Amino acid sequence: MQAIANHVFIEDQFPGVTLGAIALPHGLIQIDAPPSPDDVRTWRASLMNTNSGPDRVLINLDAHLDRTLGARAMECTLITHEKTASVFRTRPMNFKAQSDETGADWENIIGLGNIRWSPPEISFTHNMELHWGETTILLEHHPGPAAGALWVILPAEKIVFVGDAVLKNQPPFLDNAHIPAWLEALELLAREYRDYIIISGRGGVVTQTVVTRQIEYLQKIQSELEALTKTHATAQEIEALVQPLLAACKAPVQKHKQYAQRLRYGLNSYYARHYGPNMVSHDE
Repeated sequence: MQAIANHVFIEDQFPGVTLGAIALPHGLIQIDAPPSPDDVRTWRASLMNTNSGPDRVLINLDAHLDRTLGARAMECTLITHEKTASVFRTRPMNFKAQSDETGADWENIIGLGNIRWSPPEISFTHNMELHWGETTILLEHHPGPAAGALWVILPAEKIVFVGDAVLKNQPPFLDNAHIPAWLEALELLAREYRDYIIISGRGGVVTQTVVTRQIEYLQKIQSELEALTKTHATAQEIEALVQPLLAACKAPVQKHKQYAQRLRYGLNSYYARHYGPNMVSHDE
């Protein structure tokens, strides 16, 4: 666990997402959860040493399985955006580790078994403030990676947790994304948060250079997919985008197979949703 301020911590050593914790006299504000039950237990044990008050809340930055599978095991009040809460309401009560291969990290965890979802007790539509002592925590809706994506902002400490809005050395998840909204959020991040510590949901602390690269990467994906609409893209033409896009994100060699599948699944899903004959709204 790494301290990035005198009461703010991150952990990026578990498979899944970068976790956050804000230790306050009133209690502990946790950001996302590991998907593995063993890692949840390890993370909870680590949090016992943060010298926070007795209350606990958990904020999920969006509905992705990598950050929500372990939410129930954290055993505390859950806060999400309303559109993330809506995703929880449509999921079966019990999760079974059987699904399409999306290139997510949870798919490589052995022995997940059946997991009961923990629906959020608190949700919001635009923004929300938490006042636990002298520290103000802002929760803001910034869709793009997902319809219910949010940021956690600490204005006094100049720290912002942006979830999957920015990813480091790995391709984005596109299946539930809306690239124009995503680019709008990133342009805000580049313009208004230049003096903030930016915490990626997959990669820990990142610089504004990484934010700029994320903008350029998404613009490239968008232009490539829009070009394919002129020829009514075949599966083979979409597949041809995978390797060049994988090379452009500078992913570790040992992750190439997983990340290629993430791009393959995401590109096909995104094209079908936004450019196909039966395209749907990005809010669905």
